Amino acid sequence: MSNTAIVIPCYNEESRLHGGDFLLFSQQNKNIHFLFVNDCSRDATGKILDELCQQNPQQCLVLHLQQNLGKAGAVREGFLQAFAGNYAAIGFWDADLATPLAEIKTFVALLTDTEHQMVLGARIRLLGRQIERQAVRHYLGRIFATLASTLLGLTVYDTQCGAKLFTNTHELRQVFAKPFTVSWIFDIEILARYILLTRYQAAAPLRDIACEYPLNRWLDVPGSKLKVRDFGVAIFEMAKIWRILHGTRSRQYYEELRDAG
Repeated sequence: MSNTAIVIPCYNEESRLHGGDFLLFSQQNKNIHFLFVNDCSRDATGKILDELCQQNPQQCLVLHLQQNLGKAGAVREGFLQAFAGNYAAIGFWDADLATPLAEIKTFVALLTDTEHQMVLGARIRLLGRQIERQAVRHYLGRIFATLASTLLGLTVYDTQCGAKLFTNTHELRQVFAKPFTVSWIFDIEILARYILLTRYQAAAPLRDIACEYPLNRWLDVPGSKLKVRDFGVAIFEMAKIWRILHGTRSRQYYEELRDAG
């Protein structure tokens, strides 16, 4: 596969952003480009990103947003920027590298060697894999995943892992054409939008084009902005997505995506 763009949303990541890791990986993998989106950070994140990108401007670019949009908005702005480039695949990755950068190559290989159009990282504790999560977040995550699967009508183990890669298709551009309705669980809204494309314009079903990849390593990095109390917010946002998929305005929502894309 030719060049791949990875969007890295960043907000106050000064203490968790390891620029050297990104720089080394980019130097060793010339087909991988990083697009950092600085979401109006109030610490030194912007400065760190500027210095990093100056060291490898061919593969590292920073986009400084003028207002704070949250992770969903930052990821979307990164994708819109990447669409202007000639990338075969576009994805997003958490800035704290809870998922190691080395996994990107596996994701790219899965898109290259199979008919899949999206790869979703999954944090599954298996023999031979190192997955370290706080117990309470793990069990809340299992409850949430069950609800998400029911909502989508699709068995998905881990919708919220911050490592995803997509083939750059017309459908992907439609999915990112308009701002997301939700903030915390925009990953589910991405999948819901694909489902609407299948329903109303005969796009390929998600079960045929998507796969979950059990990560080899994922570490719960201290300083996460996601708190246990946000579980309640996520449930509220899930109700919004239910209305998108099953409510009376689902077709209108699809038509807005189609027209914007």
